Amino acid sequence: MKNKIIELGISEREADELINVSSNIEDDYNKLLKKYPIQYLIGYVNFYGYKIYVNENTLIPRYETEYLVEKVIKYSKEIFKDKRIKILDLCTGSGCIAISLDKELNTIVDASDISEGALEVAKKNKKENNSNINLIKSDLFDNIDSKYDLIISNPPYIGTNEDIMESVKLYEPNLALYAGVDGLDIYKRIIDQIENHLNDKFFIVFEIGYLQADALKEIIKNKFNKAKVTVEKDLSGKDRYLFIKSE
Repeated sequence: MKNKIIELGISEREADELINVSSNIEDDYNKLLKKYPIQYLIGYVNFYGYKIYVNENTLIPRYETEYLVEKVIKYSKEIFKDKRIKILDLCTGSGCIAISLDKELNTIVDASDISEGALEVAKKNKKENNSNINLIKSDLFDNIDSKYDLIISNPPYIGTNEDIMESVKLYEPNLALYAGVDGLDIYKRIIDQIENHLNDKFFIVFEIGYLQADALKEIIKNKFNKAKVTVEKDLSGKDRYLFIKSE
């Protein structure tokens, strides 16, 4: 069975993990044949060294986001030095970003999501990783009252007509994927409301679609004409991370 699973393009490590946790490997194999994500079958992923539970209420954390966390840890130490950083993670999903930043930096972290199902998973991950993040049910800033040094978000950013992997389209939560025709709807809402939740010295971080940088820079220019806006690439060489830093 292991070889059959690997023949589907799955790594040996993931095949071994699935066999180890599976209660019915034949059923699981049949799901894999239908493009069902192996991460949901295993029930967790390794993200920045932390065990992060996932299910169909959450996106599966990806290498792009793990690389973003690595960058944010580095930049936050440079920007805020030894200060205790107050962080908001919008659209937290499984909580992987919030938990990693909480564990790796000197922080107070709020993590919000509109999805009750996602917040239940994040709650489980908070406990599993002995994290101190504060989970909030909120449609973006609706239930957020505080101000923050760092606001980070990997929001829904796929356009409704965009072609994406079949396994993602079929099984990952639409609520966490799609954001209007051009995929920019959630960014526009965040940028429109974010000023009220920033301290004077601030750092804003977005994961973005690789073709969205120019459009987002135009939107941001109207709100943050004095801030420094930079775009960085992921490990595939695609524009993936947008940073806004106060002067």
